[in-house]
Amino acid sequence: MTTLRRSSPFLALAFACATAQAAPTLVGFSRLDPNTFSDGPTSGQFVAPANGITPPFQRRQPVQGFSAVLDGPRAGTFLVMPDNGFGTKPNSPDALLRMYAVKPEFRTPRGGRGDVEPVSFEHGHETRSFHAGARITLRDPDRKLGFPIVADAPFYPYAGTGPGSASIPVDPAIRAGRLLTGGDFDIEAVRADRYGNFWFGDEFGPFLVKTDRTGKVLAREFPLPGVQSPQNPYLGTGTPTLRGSNGFEGMGMNSAGTRLYPLLEGPLVADTNQKRLVINEFDIKAEAYTGRRWAYRMEPLGTNIGDMTAINDNEFLVIERNGSQGDPNRPGDFPAVANFKKIYRIDLTKVDADGFVEKTEVVDLLNVADPHDLDRDGFKRFTFPFVTIEDVLIVDERTLLVINDNNYPGNGGRTTTRPDGTEFILVRLDDALDTPIEADNGDGLGEHRRHRPWHRD
Repeated sequence: MTTLRRSSPFLALAFACATAQAAPTLVGFSRLDPNTFSDGPTSGQFVAPANGITPPFQRRQPVQGFSAVLDGPRAGTFLVMPDNGFGTKPNSPDALLRMYAVKPEFRTPRGGRGDVEPVSFEHGHETRSFHAGARITLRDPDRKLGFPIVADAPFYPYAGTGPGSASIPVDPAIRAGRLLTGGDFDIEAVRADRYGNFWFGDEFGPFLVKTDRTGKVLAREFPLPGVQSPQNPYLGTGTPTLRGSNGFEGMGMNSAGTRLYPLLEGPLVADTNQKRLVINEFDIKAEAYTGRRWAYRMEPLGTNIGDMTAINDNEFLVIERNGSQGDPNRPGDFPAVANFKKIYRIDLTKVDADGFVEKTEVVDLLNVADPHDLDRDGFKRFTFPFVTIEDVLIVDERTLLVINDNNYPGNGGRTTTRPDGTEFILVRLDDALDTPIEADNGDGLGEHRRHRPWHRD
């Protein structure tokens, strides 16, 4: 396997923070304020107040919460992708589907502000806000998609009796640009292929959606054969084979950028083993599923997966969780429930008699050593107690970037009185991963371009 060397500003601090403790160690911490917005059409018109926040958000779009992360255009920058907006198809038709470019200024034992700044989506240079240059917006101006989208209707498709129950016209900008919203797709995963395009994994179909690097849809959506969720626009009076919000949640890609491996968040309805999640292989050049599939077995406490990313062509990292939240460091502040958030390594070449891939625990996100108290909570054990943790990226062979989806303005992993922020954490592993991403040796020459959507080999 060809080794790709990458400039890693985190390597030196990771080694400096290595300790004799058995648990993986927190070596960087940054936080994005939950009340961070970008310009755009009014959003949140169908969302009830939560955590002291009262929508709608006039001429603004919440930047969070993030459900996928890729390398950014420069070392130390990242592309982050919010999901469908506010959690459901009915309450998110005014939430635009976007990706943003960010640069976390990590707090480390050597210092650092601990905040997150917007940068140029194309070049990674600092910007003052999450304006148009710091993002892309998904859109279908060429009418490639096979079903009517929110932009095709005069009014938002809301049929509830709560907020926004009156008919509200679709924003003119959404209609004119045929911008995609959370009423069209619930995008939960994204990969950039070797041809310079983005592929998004969606929960509503579940579908794969192909766009160029500006977010313009290039082809009709790609369904998973034989699988339909209750939100699938083609379901009609048929019976769904997948439960709601159980579509594609994580998606790996091989090192050549030619194969995708989308992973369902939940089991098929008819499966007698409700701990079985299915991984399928998709050929990017042929634009078709290959028919190869594997099974992932959830733990007894596991109920969902949060993300999946490739270590190499055979191994992947998977975030597994349950629906609980609350900080174990502060047990008196939250209900006494079994909170479960872990990252596992799986190997597609090692499969048991029932088709399940081998899995090995890599990180318990509720038990990370924090000898320098980088999150400043007063504890030497760091916990990542959020109900949804949906972003993992390999920074180098010993360091992971992990980000929570804060489900703005809901949920309460850190507090029950205000929205959670989005936390970007760097976790140093006890053991190195067998990844083609090699940490830089300090000469500053290691920056690679494997994940850059604008790079063509």
